[in-house]
Amino acid sequence: MKSLLFSLLLALASTTWAGEAMTLGEDPVIEQRLVNLAEDLRCLVCQNESLAGSHAELAEDLRKEIRSQMKAGKNDKEVIDYLTTRYGDFVLYRPPFKPLTYLLWLGPLLFLGIGGGLWYATLKKRRALSDSPVDEKQLAAAAQLLDETK
Repeated sequence: MKSLLFSLLLALASTTWAGEAMTLGEDPVIEQRLVNLAEDLRCLVCQNESLAGSHAELAEDLRKEIRSQMKAGKNDKEVIDYLTTRYGDFVLYRPPFKPLTYLLWLGPLLFLGIGGGLWYATLKKRRALSDSPVDEKQLAAAAQLLDETK
């Protein structure tokens, strides 16, 4: 029993020996550039997760590819151009404003305008209904209906 307790305490204490996580690359400048760039890129297989935070195999491959391109001397714009050429604008969290993405950028304004127009039309119709006077025939018909239900 004592040996079991000692083993358990030893296993729990071993987590305190853990050190700080080491970076994957040997160049801290490239690693910092990679992290900054990967925060603005979308993982292609994860749902709305950045490339920096994803643990998917494709994300790891993309980070390796970005790292190798940075080591080859390419700047961030060239790396992004390479990725968008290969995977399309989906890889970017902020796609460029161009004819293919007009609906993406202007869609919320379009839906807001449609909703505002419907709201205005509904309010206008309600005002028109409440402003119409009630004549004696309508009052008599309503009274008759009330009498019939009793």
